[in-house]
Formats: sequence, structure tokens, C-alpha cells
Amino acid sequence: MLKLPCSAGCILGCSLLLAQSTLIFAQATAPAKPAVGAAVSPAQTYGKLLSGMESEFVSAAEAMPEDKYNFAPPASLGEFKDVRTFAQQIKHVAESNYYFFGGPDYTEAGDKAMSDSIEKLTTKADIVKALKDSFTLAHTFVDSITPENAFVMTAHGTRAGMATFGIAHFMDHYGQLVIYLRMNGIVPPASRKAM
Repeated sequence: MLKLPCSAGCILGCSLLLAQSTLIFAQATAPAKPAVGAAVSPAQTYGKLLSGMESEFVSAAEAMPEDKYNFAPPASLGEFKDVRTFAQQIKHVAESNYYFFGGPDYTEAGDKAMSDSIEKLTTKADIVKALKDSFTLAHTFVDSITPENAFVMTAHGTRAGMATFGIAHFMDHYGQLVIYLRMNGIVPPASRKAM
């Protein structure tokens, strides 16, 4: 058995007690899960997933200092020639969200106008605002998915398919943001929670 000095043992014991009581409290206040076999709407399913992933992506975008928004890994570190900067990653996701979550109101002309306006953004505040606005659109789209329309074809694919692809797309870019943050000595907020 590992013997710890009294102060370290006390700290460990207190930490474990705190963690246990936090877990018990979290379980007591968590909303009730649907029963096994209960039907859950597509909007609920996609909405929960979207909210969780959005939180990770937006918190990563907010964690990078503005003076590092133009950071891209140097080519000297490997296969990083012509990769997007941190800001370009975020702008790309904001633009793409209008494609994936544009729904029946999506038009090529509207998408081009939105992309052009997002591309012109230069400040962290404006880029993050555009990102958050694109997630507002994503939630509106996801909230409109019903069992009746989830797998009906639209201009780009089914609503469920577009929602799935949209979420997968921005989480792919989230992985890239994490690398950029860590290369700048910043622990991503989602990883801090686990520490």
C-alpha cells in the first residue's frame, strides 16, 4: 500500500470526498433520463448533441488570445504548409454551418453573401460573434427536425443527414483548434474540466 505523508494523505482524502459529493449532487440535480425504450424526438437527440459540441467549440475559440488568432503551425514542424490559421478555422466553421444548417431557406446566393461577409472579419470579437450566430441557426434547424421530416430529401440531403454531417464537420475542426491551442501553451477549456 502506498504510504503518503499526513498532509498529502489528508489532501487526497478531502479531494476524494469532495469529488464523491460533487458526483452525488450532480446526479441528484440532473434532469431525468428518458426510460429505456422511450421514444426521443430527433430534435431532442440532435439538440443535446449540438449543444454539447457547440460548447466545446465556442469555448476553444474564446480561449485563444486575439494576438494568436492568426497562428498557424509553421511548415518546419511537419505537414503544415498552407493550413488555415486559427481564425480561418473558426470562420470556415461559421460559413459551413450556414450550408449544413441552412435548411429550406438556404440558397447558393445567400450562402455566398454570408461567406463573403464572414471572410472580411478580422477581430476576435467579430469572428466569435459570427460563429455564435451560425450556431443559433444550427439550433433553429435542429429544433425543426421531426420524425416525419428527418429523412425526407432536401436540396442537400436529409435533415438528419445534414445535421449529422454538420456536427461531425465542426468537431473535426475542433480537433484542429485543440492542436493550435496546445501549440500555444493553452489547455482547451473542455480538457480543464477533467483535471
